[in-house]
Amino acid sequence: ARGFSVPLQRPADCGAHHYFDSSRLACAPCGAHQRQSGGGSSCECEPGYRMVSSNGGFSVTCEKCPENMSGVTQDGWNCITCPKGLTSKGNCKCPNNEILVERSVDGVLLDEALCIHCNGSEQSFSASDASGSRCVRCEKTFIQVSKSCDCNSPNILTGGLCFLAREGLPPKGVAAVRFAQLGITLASAWFLKNLQSSAFACWLYSNLTACQALGNMCVMNMNSLSSSSTDACGLFQYIFVSTARVGVIHSIPYWRHNLPWLYYGDQPGLASQVLEKNHFPTTFTFKGTDKDVKLKFIAASFDAAGNFLKWQSLEGGLLQLCPDTQTKLNAAYVFGTTYQQNCKISVSKILLDFANPVFYDLFLEYNGDNGQQHLWAVPVLNLNLQYNEKFVNQGSNMNNWLLTRRFFLVDALSGKENDLGKPPRVIRIASKITISIRLVSHMQRGTIYPPLITVAYTDVLIQNPETQSVMVSFAVSYEMNQREAQIQTDIALGVLGGLAVLWSLLKTAGWKRRTGSSIIDLQTVFKFLLFYAGDLANVFFIITVGTGIYWLVFFKAQQFVSVLLPLPSQEEDFVTYIACAFSLKALQFLHLLVSQLAIDIFFIDWERPKGKVLKAVEGEGVTKSAAAPVSIWRTYFIANEWNEIQTVRKINPLFQVLAVLFFLEVVGFSNLALMDASSSLARSSESYVAPWSRILRFGVSAALWVAIAILQVIFFAVIYERFVEDKISQFVDLCCVSNISVFLLSHNCFGHYIHGRSVHGHADTNMEEMNMNLKREAENLCSQRGLLPNTDGQTFQISISRKMRLNYDWIHETLTRKRGPARLLDSSANTFEQSTRAYNAMNKFLSSFIDHVHKEMDYIVKDKLLLERILGMEFMEPIDKSIFYNDEGQSFTDVLYYGNETTLLIFDILFFSVVDLASQSFVLAAILTYLQQEIFRFIRNTLGQKNLASKTLVDQRFLI
Repeated sequence: ARGFSVPLQRPADCGAHHYFDSSRLACAPCGAHQRQSGGGSSCECEPGYRMVSSNGGFSVTCEKCPENMSGVTQDGWNCITCPKGLTSKGNCKCPNNEILVERSVDGVLLDEALCIHCNGSEQSFSASDASGSRCVRCEKTFIQVSKSCDCNSPNILTGGLCFLAREGLPPKGVAAVRFAQLGITLASAWFLKNLQSSAFACWLYSNLTACQALGNMCVMNMNSLSSSSTDACGLFQYIFVSTARVGVIHSIPYWRHNLPWLYYGDQPGLASQVLEKNHFPTTFTFKGTDKDVKLKFIAASFDAAGNFLKWQSLEGGLLQLCPDTQTKLNAAYVFGTTYQQNCKISVSKILLDFANPVFYDLFLEYNGDNGQQHLWAVPVLNLNLQYNEKFVNQGSNMNNWLLTRRFFLVDALSGKENDLGKPPRVIRIASKITISIRLVSHMQRGTIYPPLITVAYTDVLIQNPETQSVMVSFAVSYEMNQREAQIQTDIALGVLGGLAVLWSLLKTAGWKRRTGSSIIDLQTVFKFLLFYAGDLANVFFIITVGTGIYWLVFFKAQQFVSVLLPLPSQEEDFVTYIACAFSLKALQFLHLLVSQLAIDIFFIDWERPKGKVLKAVEGEGVTKSAAAPVSIWRTYFIANEWNEIQTVRKINPLFQVLAVLFFLEVVGFSNLALMDASSSLARSSESYVAPWSRILRFGVSAALWVAIAILQVIFFAVIYERFVEDKISQFVDLCCVSNISVFLLSHNCFGHYIHGRSVHGHADTNMEEMNMNLKREAENLCSQRGLLPNTDGQTFQISISRKMRLNYDWIHETLTRKRGPARLLDSSANTFEQSTRAYNAMNKFLSSFIDHVHKEMDYIVKDKLLLERILGMEFMEPIDKSIFYNDEGQSFTDVLYYGNETTLLIFDILFFSVVDLASQSFVLAAILTYLQQEIFRFIRNTLGQKNLASKTLVDQRFLI
């Protein structure tokens, strides 16, 4: 296949004796005695040659002019005698104030060109025009000053105008423009031509366009003021001060007759008065008519020469340099919609689209009480403004600000040196424009302060416009004084934080009692800090969730605007609170995990041998009768069931994550997190998408997490666990059917007991007898399952005495001695036999303890006081007797995932939120949240299984 490739050539690449052939898109040579024309797309005759024929392009025929007629006419077709010399192009030239005449009145070509002097005397007052082809009436200032078309000394000629030299004229201006970002100062061709003349014309004649042009040059100089400089702004200030007697416009003291309104004044604190003293005289709503919902900005536009162009609405993207659809551009002015637009624009496009600067005075339109339309002036905060060579508008203290009025988008004019016809050396671009709308606090009707437009300019040194680009942004932000909300948050944090300290102290006291220790040591302090970390995490979580839901409800549901969302910079404290909550909750979760993996647990087998069996005695060759062995499979079965319920939760984690993601991304709840006034869940693809609010994102996602979790808990508690499967209750029933009790200690002297002793005396039986036993139990033909006679209480919280714990530890040591030094092992028996004997000893000890055999280690059964239940601690210390507290709530789940659902749920919510706030992606947050759930579940299962095998002597190979 042939390639469709052509070389790239531009007219500028063709050279002096070639032209750009538009049909070939390539350079082609010109003919003899020809050169490239000014446009570059054709040829023209060289100086001293006239055209004989021309059909465009290279179809030009040239002929040399004779010696006595060496000049060429302006049209290039004829030769002519030039008595006063030739130009560089070979045409005739005439002195100043004379016009060139090559033809008679009837069009007949003259043999010799004439230079006719324009009559500048009274009655005529004529001079040659800029092209030198005709006489026109000279500029009026010449006539007024000298009564002629000459401006001779001592009169002053500047900018094509003539001024009478006299005292009181504005000082000589400095025609320089400072580009502070680049650190250079240029002598501007535009300023050289127009600065002094505009100042004189404005001062002497109150010329409107001259005053506007002078103001524009001051704006191009960034409104910068200096007490020692006579630049454009210095001249403007000189005239402003000197014209105080002429009066003001519309009773505005900063707006003088004939002058543009550039400044609000430099008095300290004036900016705060302008922005906060008066309210904007109309109100806005989120849901109402068009006039109540839209901000109607309108701008008076002027060109660089000071001519008024027209009134222009900002709708349609007047100030937005980034291209976009009309709908999205106009969304910037819907009240309550935070607007953000960013893009990168090439310098070549900027030079093409903004060759001539346009200046704007911005107003906000409203209707008065009588229906009359009014305008409210919008102040400008120019971040590049310098006062005595210092930037004054950089800080947040508005008392130091110097507000202005006029601004521009692109200035490609003042950066031109020497020649206005050449490209600029430097351009200045409004790279960041922000319109700030501030709501008046404690007003329920959508009252706002006067808007403020903040402009930041970027100076660009032109090097290669095709490759250079500038990042520009346009934003509309809404804010209100958040100090009161911050104070309320701080109060809530202080109060709840104090309560968290007290609650943590109570937890620590309860922990000390459950450990059987009364000494406050380093471990106690460390435990208190862990408890406090978890409680403080709950405080942060409550505050952040409450804050998020508050803004979600009150901002989205309001009609008459009373609150506005915090700005991104004002959300930093909120994000910090979430980060603190997550960090502290993660610490609590790890503490919980470690605690659950270190519990002591033992399965008490109540089954007794049935009869005797003959057993051969190894080494003796004889048989003896012995008690029939009790099957271990029931213990293995219970151990497996316990292993399975270790990570059972009150909700389905996978469903939780998928449901949250479904409502956020599919149903559209994520749209509620946009910083606009709309509360709709569905958005058109053509509509503007406002930036995300981190507070609303957290509020929406947390509210969905909590709501779906509550619905899941209700569903599982009311329906699923009642009619389908309740693994916790089934485990308790299984213990009773298997004739096995569970004795577990979560603390040194505190734990839980599940009474699984069969009411039928034994459980190691066949299917028929098992079914018969269950039938008898269902028909109440046997005793009840409870520990105490005639009770059903099977689960207890136990607080054991120190003596009981010492005996337990003494027996338990033999269980773990196989991990100790070899010198401690009994040489007469192997490790397996030691473990078996220790297991039997522990089983016998605990079963006898439950049966009240050991009077010195007896226990009592009682109910917990209400306050004890609320505080989660025990008031009575088990000194002589252990205490079994009746437990109807199956509190043994505290050592399982099931009993810590609140902690797990909050950790999941915070993990999801932290990932989302960091990535701004609900999908990624959901995926990572599910992964961390599975990872921690795997860790909990694996290590929990090892602990179970270690503490109960159940071989880990049987835990499946």
